[in-house]
Amino acid sequence: MEVSLLENWIVLEGLDGSGTTTQSERICHWLDELEVPVIPTCEPTGGPIGRLIRSFLRKEAVTTPLAIAGLYAADRDDHLHNPQTGLALHHKDSLIISDRYFYSSLAYQSVQVPFETVSMMNRYPHPRYLIYIDTPVEICLARMKKRGAAQELFEYKEYLEEVTSFYERAFSELPEEVKFLRVDGSMEIEDIFLHIKEFMQREPGIRAFFSTSTP
Repeated sequence: MEVSLLENWIVLEGLDGSGTTTQSERICHWLDELEVPVIPTCEPTGGPIGRLIRSFLRKEAVTTPLAIAGLYAADRDDHLHNPQTGLALHHKDSLIISDRYFYSSLAYQSVQVPFETVSMMNRYPHPRYLIYIDTPVEICLARMKKRGAAQELFEYKEYLEEVTSFYERAFSELPEEVKFLRVDGSMEIEDIFLHIKEFMQREPGIRAFFSTSTP
Protein backbone atom coordinates (compact mmCIF):
# COMPACT_ATOMS: atom_id res chain seq x y z
CA MET A 1 0.00 0.00 0.00
CA GLU A 2 1.41 3.38 -1.02
CA VAL A 3 1.93 5.79 1.87
CA SER A 4 1.30 9.52 1.44
CA LEU A 5 4.27 11.54 2.69
CA LEU A 6 5.16 15.18 3.11
CA GLU A 7 8.57 14.84 1.49
CA ASN A 8 10.08 18.14 2.63
CA TRP A 9 8.80 18.06 6.23
CA ILE A 10 10.90 17.47 9.32
CA VAL A 11 8.72 17.11 12.42
CA LEU A 12 9.97 17.30 16.01
CA GLU A 13 7.96 15.65 18.76
CA GLY A 14 8.32 15.24 22.50
CA LEU A 15 6.74 15.96 25.85
CA ASP A 16 6.29 19.52 27.05
CA GLY A 17 9.71 20.48 28.35
CA SER A 18 11.59 18.08 26.07
CA GLY A 19 13.03 20.94 24.02
CA THR A 20 11.26 20.61 20.67
CA THR A 21 10.98 24.38 20.30
CA THR A 22 14.62 24.96 21.21
CA GLN A 23 15.82 22.35 18.74
CA SER A 24 13.49 23.58 15.99
CA GLU A 25 14.97 27.05 16.38
CA ARG A 26 18.53 25.70 16.29
CA ILE A 27 17.83 23.68 13.15
CA CYS A 28 16.35 26.69 11.39
CA HIS A 29 19.29 28.90 12.40
CA TRP A 30 21.76 26.30 11.11
CA LEU A 31 19.90 25.93 7.80
CA ASP A 32 19.71 29.71 7.42
CA GLU A 33 23.48 29.91 7.80
CA LEU A 34 23.83 27.33 5.03
CA GLU A 35 21.41 29.34 2.87
CA VAL A 36 19.02 26.41 2.77
CA PRO A 37 15.41 27.49 2.12
CA VAL A 38 13.58 26.73 5.36
CA ILE A 39 10.19 27.56 6.85
CA PRO A 40 9.62 27.15 10.61
CA THR A 41 6.15 26.27 11.79
CA CYS A 42 4.40 24.77 14.81
CA GLU A 43 1.17 23.30 16.11
CA PRO A 44 -1.10 24.61 17.42
CA THR A 45 -0.67 27.24 14.73
CA GLY A 46 -0.97 30.99 15.09
CA GLY A 47 -4.18 30.93 13.07
CA PRO A 48 -7.68 31.50 14.47
CA ILE A 49 -8.26 27.85 15.37
CA GLY A 50 -4.83 27.55 16.94
CA ARG A 51 -5.41 30.66 19.05
CA LEU A 52 -8.70 29.19 20.26
CA ILE A 53 -6.93 25.98 21.28
CA ARG A 54 -4.36 27.94 23.29
CA SER A 55 -7.13 29.75 25.14
CA PHE A 56 -8.52 26.39 26.27
CA LEU A 57 -5.05 25.22 27.33
CA ARG A 58 -4.73 28.35 29.48
CA LYS A 59 -8.13 27.49 31.00
CA GLU A 60 -9.67 30.74 29.77
CA ALA A 61 -12.63 28.64 28.65
CA VAL A 62 -13.84 25.07 29.11
CA THR A 63 -15.05 22.45 26.64
CA THR A 64 -14.98 18.67 26.22
CA PRO A 65 -11.90 16.55 25.43
CA LEU A 66 -13.54 15.42 22.19
CA ALA A 67 -14.08 19.03 21.14
CA ILE A 68 -10.43 19.83 21.88
CA ALA A 69 -9.32 16.86 19.78
CA GLY A 70 -11.55 18.08 16.96
CA LEU A 71 -10.09 21.58 17.16
CA TYR A 72 -6.56 20.22 16.87
CA ALA A 73 -7.55 18.25 13.79
CA ALA A 74 -9.25 21.31 12.28
CA ASP A 75 -6.23 23.51 12.98
CA ARG A 76 -4.04 20.88 11.33
CA ASP A 77 -6.20 20.77 8.22
CA ASP A 78 -5.96 24.55 7.94
CA HIS A 79 -2.20 24.32 8.53
CA LEU A 80 -1.82 21.96 5.59
CA HIS A 81 -4.59 22.88 3.18
CA ASN A 82 -5.60 26.51 3.64
CA PRO A 83 -5.89 27.81 0.03
CA GLN A 84 -3.71 30.83 0.79
CA THR A 85 -1.29 29.64 3.45
CA GLY A 86 -1.43 25.82 3.53
CA LEU A 87 2.10 24.49 3.81
CA ALA A 88 1.26 21.24 2.01
CA LEU A 89 0.11 23.29 -1.00
CA HIS A 90 2.79 25.96 -1.02
CA HIS A 91 6.52 26.20 -0.29
CA LYS A 92 7.37 22.76 -1.67
CA ASP A 93 10.79 24.15 -2.59
CA SER A 94 11.69 24.66 1.10
CA LEU A 95 12.34 22.45 4.09
CA ILE A 96 9.49 22.71 6.59
CA ILE A 97 10.59 22.40 10.23
CA SER A 98 7.48 21.70 12.31
CA ASP A 99 7.44 21.86 16.09
CA ARG A 100 4.77 19.15 16.57
CA TYR A 101 2.30 17.51 14.20
CA PHE A 102 -0.51 14.96 14.47
CA TYR A 103 1.59 12.64 16.66
CA SER A 104 1.04 15.15 19.47
CA SER A 105 -2.71 14.67 19.09
CA LEU A 106 -2.33 10.89 19.14
CA ALA A 107 -0.29 11.18 22.34
CA TYR A 108 -2.06 13.94 24.25
CA GLN A 109 -5.70 13.69 23.24
CA SER A 110 -5.74 9.90 23.54
CA VAL A 111 -5.48 10.17 27.31
CA GLN A 112 -9.14 11.29 27.38
CA VAL A 113 -10.43 10.30 23.93
CA PRO A 114 -10.01 6.78 22.49
CA PHE A 115 -6.81 6.45 20.47
CA GLU A 116 -8.78 5.07 17.53
CA THR A 117 -11.05 8.12 17.51
CA VAL A 118 -8.14 10.55 17.54
CA SER A 119 -6.46 8.54 14.81
CA MET A 120 -9.57 8.72 12.62
CA MET A 121 -9.60 12.50 13.04
CA ASN A 122 -5.98 12.77 11.95
CA ARG A 123 -5.60 10.86 8.72
CA TYR A 124 -3.05 13.31 7.43
CA PRO A 125 0.12 12.50 5.49
CA HIS A 126 3.12 11.45 7.52
CA PRO A 127 6.27 13.57 7.27
CA ARG A 128 9.25 11.97 5.58
CA TYR A 129 11.36 12.79 8.66
CA LEU A 130 10.30 12.46 12.29
CA ILE A 131 12.51 13.29 15.28
CA TYR A 132 11.39 12.29 18.77
CA ILE A 133 13.18 13.88 21.72
CA ASP A 134 12.69 11.10 24.25
CA THR A 135 12.87 12.74 27.67
CA PRO A 136 11.94 11.36 31.12
CA VAL A 137 8.89 13.02 32.63
CA GLU A 138 10.81 14.13 35.73
CA ILE A 139 13.34 16.01 33.61
CA CYS A 140 10.59 17.71 31.60
CA LEU A 141 8.82 18.86 34.75
CA ALA A 142 12.07 20.17 36.26
CA ARG A 143 12.81 22.15 33.09
CA MET A 144 9.33 23.67 33.06
CA LYS A 145 9.65 24.66 36.70
CA LYS A 146 13.07 26.20 36.08
CA ARG A 147 11.86 28.35 33.20
CA GLY A 148 8.90 29.55 35.26
CA ALA A 149 6.39 28.74 32.56
CA ALA A 150 2.74 29.22 33.38
CA GLN A 151 1.17 25.86 34.09
CA GLU A 152 -1.14 24.63 31.35
CA LEU A 153 -3.66 21.83 31.32
CA PHE A 154 -1.16 19.20 30.18
CA GLU A 155 1.72 19.92 32.51
CA TYR A 156 1.52 17.42 35.31
CA LYS A 157 3.33 14.18 35.98
CA GLU A 158 0.68 11.47 35.70
CA TYR A 159 -0.72 12.96 32.53
CA LEU A 160 2.69 13.13 30.87
CA GLU A 161 3.40 9.52 31.80
CA GLU A 162 0.25 8.47 29.96
CA VAL A 163 1.16 10.73 27.05
CA THR A 164 4.52 8.95 26.79
CA SER A 165 2.79 5.59 26.45
CA PHE A 166 0.58 6.88 23.63
CA TYR A 167 3.59 8.35 21.86
CA GLU A 168 5.10 4.87 21.89
CA ARG A 169 1.91 3.39 20.48
CA ALA A 170 1.84 5.97 17.69
CA PHE A 171 5.48 5.35 16.80
CA SER A 172 4.97 1.57 16.79
CA GLU A 173 2.53 2.09 13.91
CA LEU A 174 4.77 4.31 11.77
CA PRO A 175 5.06 3.27 8.13
CA GLU A 176 8.56 2.14 7.22
CA GLU A 177 8.85 5.00 4.73
CA VAL A 178 9.13 7.51 7.59
CA LYS A 179 12.73 8.24 8.58
CA PHE A 180 12.54 8.13 12.37
CA LEU A 181 15.16 9.38 14.85
CA ARG A 182 14.85 8.89 18.60
CA VAL A 183 17.14 11.23 20.56
CA ASP A 184 17.97 10.98 24.27
CA GLY A 185 16.38 14.16 25.62
CA SER A 186 18.29 13.97 28.90
CA MET A 187 21.46 15.07 27.10
CA GLU A 188 22.67 18.66 26.97
CA ILE A 189 20.98 20.91 24.42
CA GLU A 190 24.04 21.06 22.18
CA ASP A 191 24.48 17.28 22.21
CA ILE A 192 20.86 16.77 21.20
CA PHE A 193 21.33 19.22 18.35
CA LEU A 194 24.47 17.44 17.16
CA HIS A 195 22.58 14.13 16.95
CA ILE A 196 19.81 15.81 14.96
CA LYS A 197 22.31 17.53 12.70
CA GLU A 198 24.11 14.26 11.98
CA PHE A 199 20.79 12.60 11.14
CA MET A 200 19.90 15.37 8.71
CA GLN A 201 23.32 15.29 7.08
CA ARG A 202 22.92 11.56 6.40
CA GLU A 203 19.60 11.92 4.58
CA PRO A 204 19.91 12.49 0.80
CA GLY A 205 16.43 14.02 0.64
CA ILE A 206 17.48 16.74 3.08
CA ARG A 207 20.91 17.27 1.59
CA ALA A 208 19.27 17.91 -1.78
CA PHE A 209 18.10 21.25 -0.36
CA PHE A 210 21.62 22.34 0.56
CA SER A 211 22.99 25.02 -1.72
CA THR A 212 26.54 24.37 -0.50
CA SER A 213 28.40 21.41 0.97
CA THR A 214 27.45 20.75 4.57
CA PRO A 215 30.32 21.37 6.98
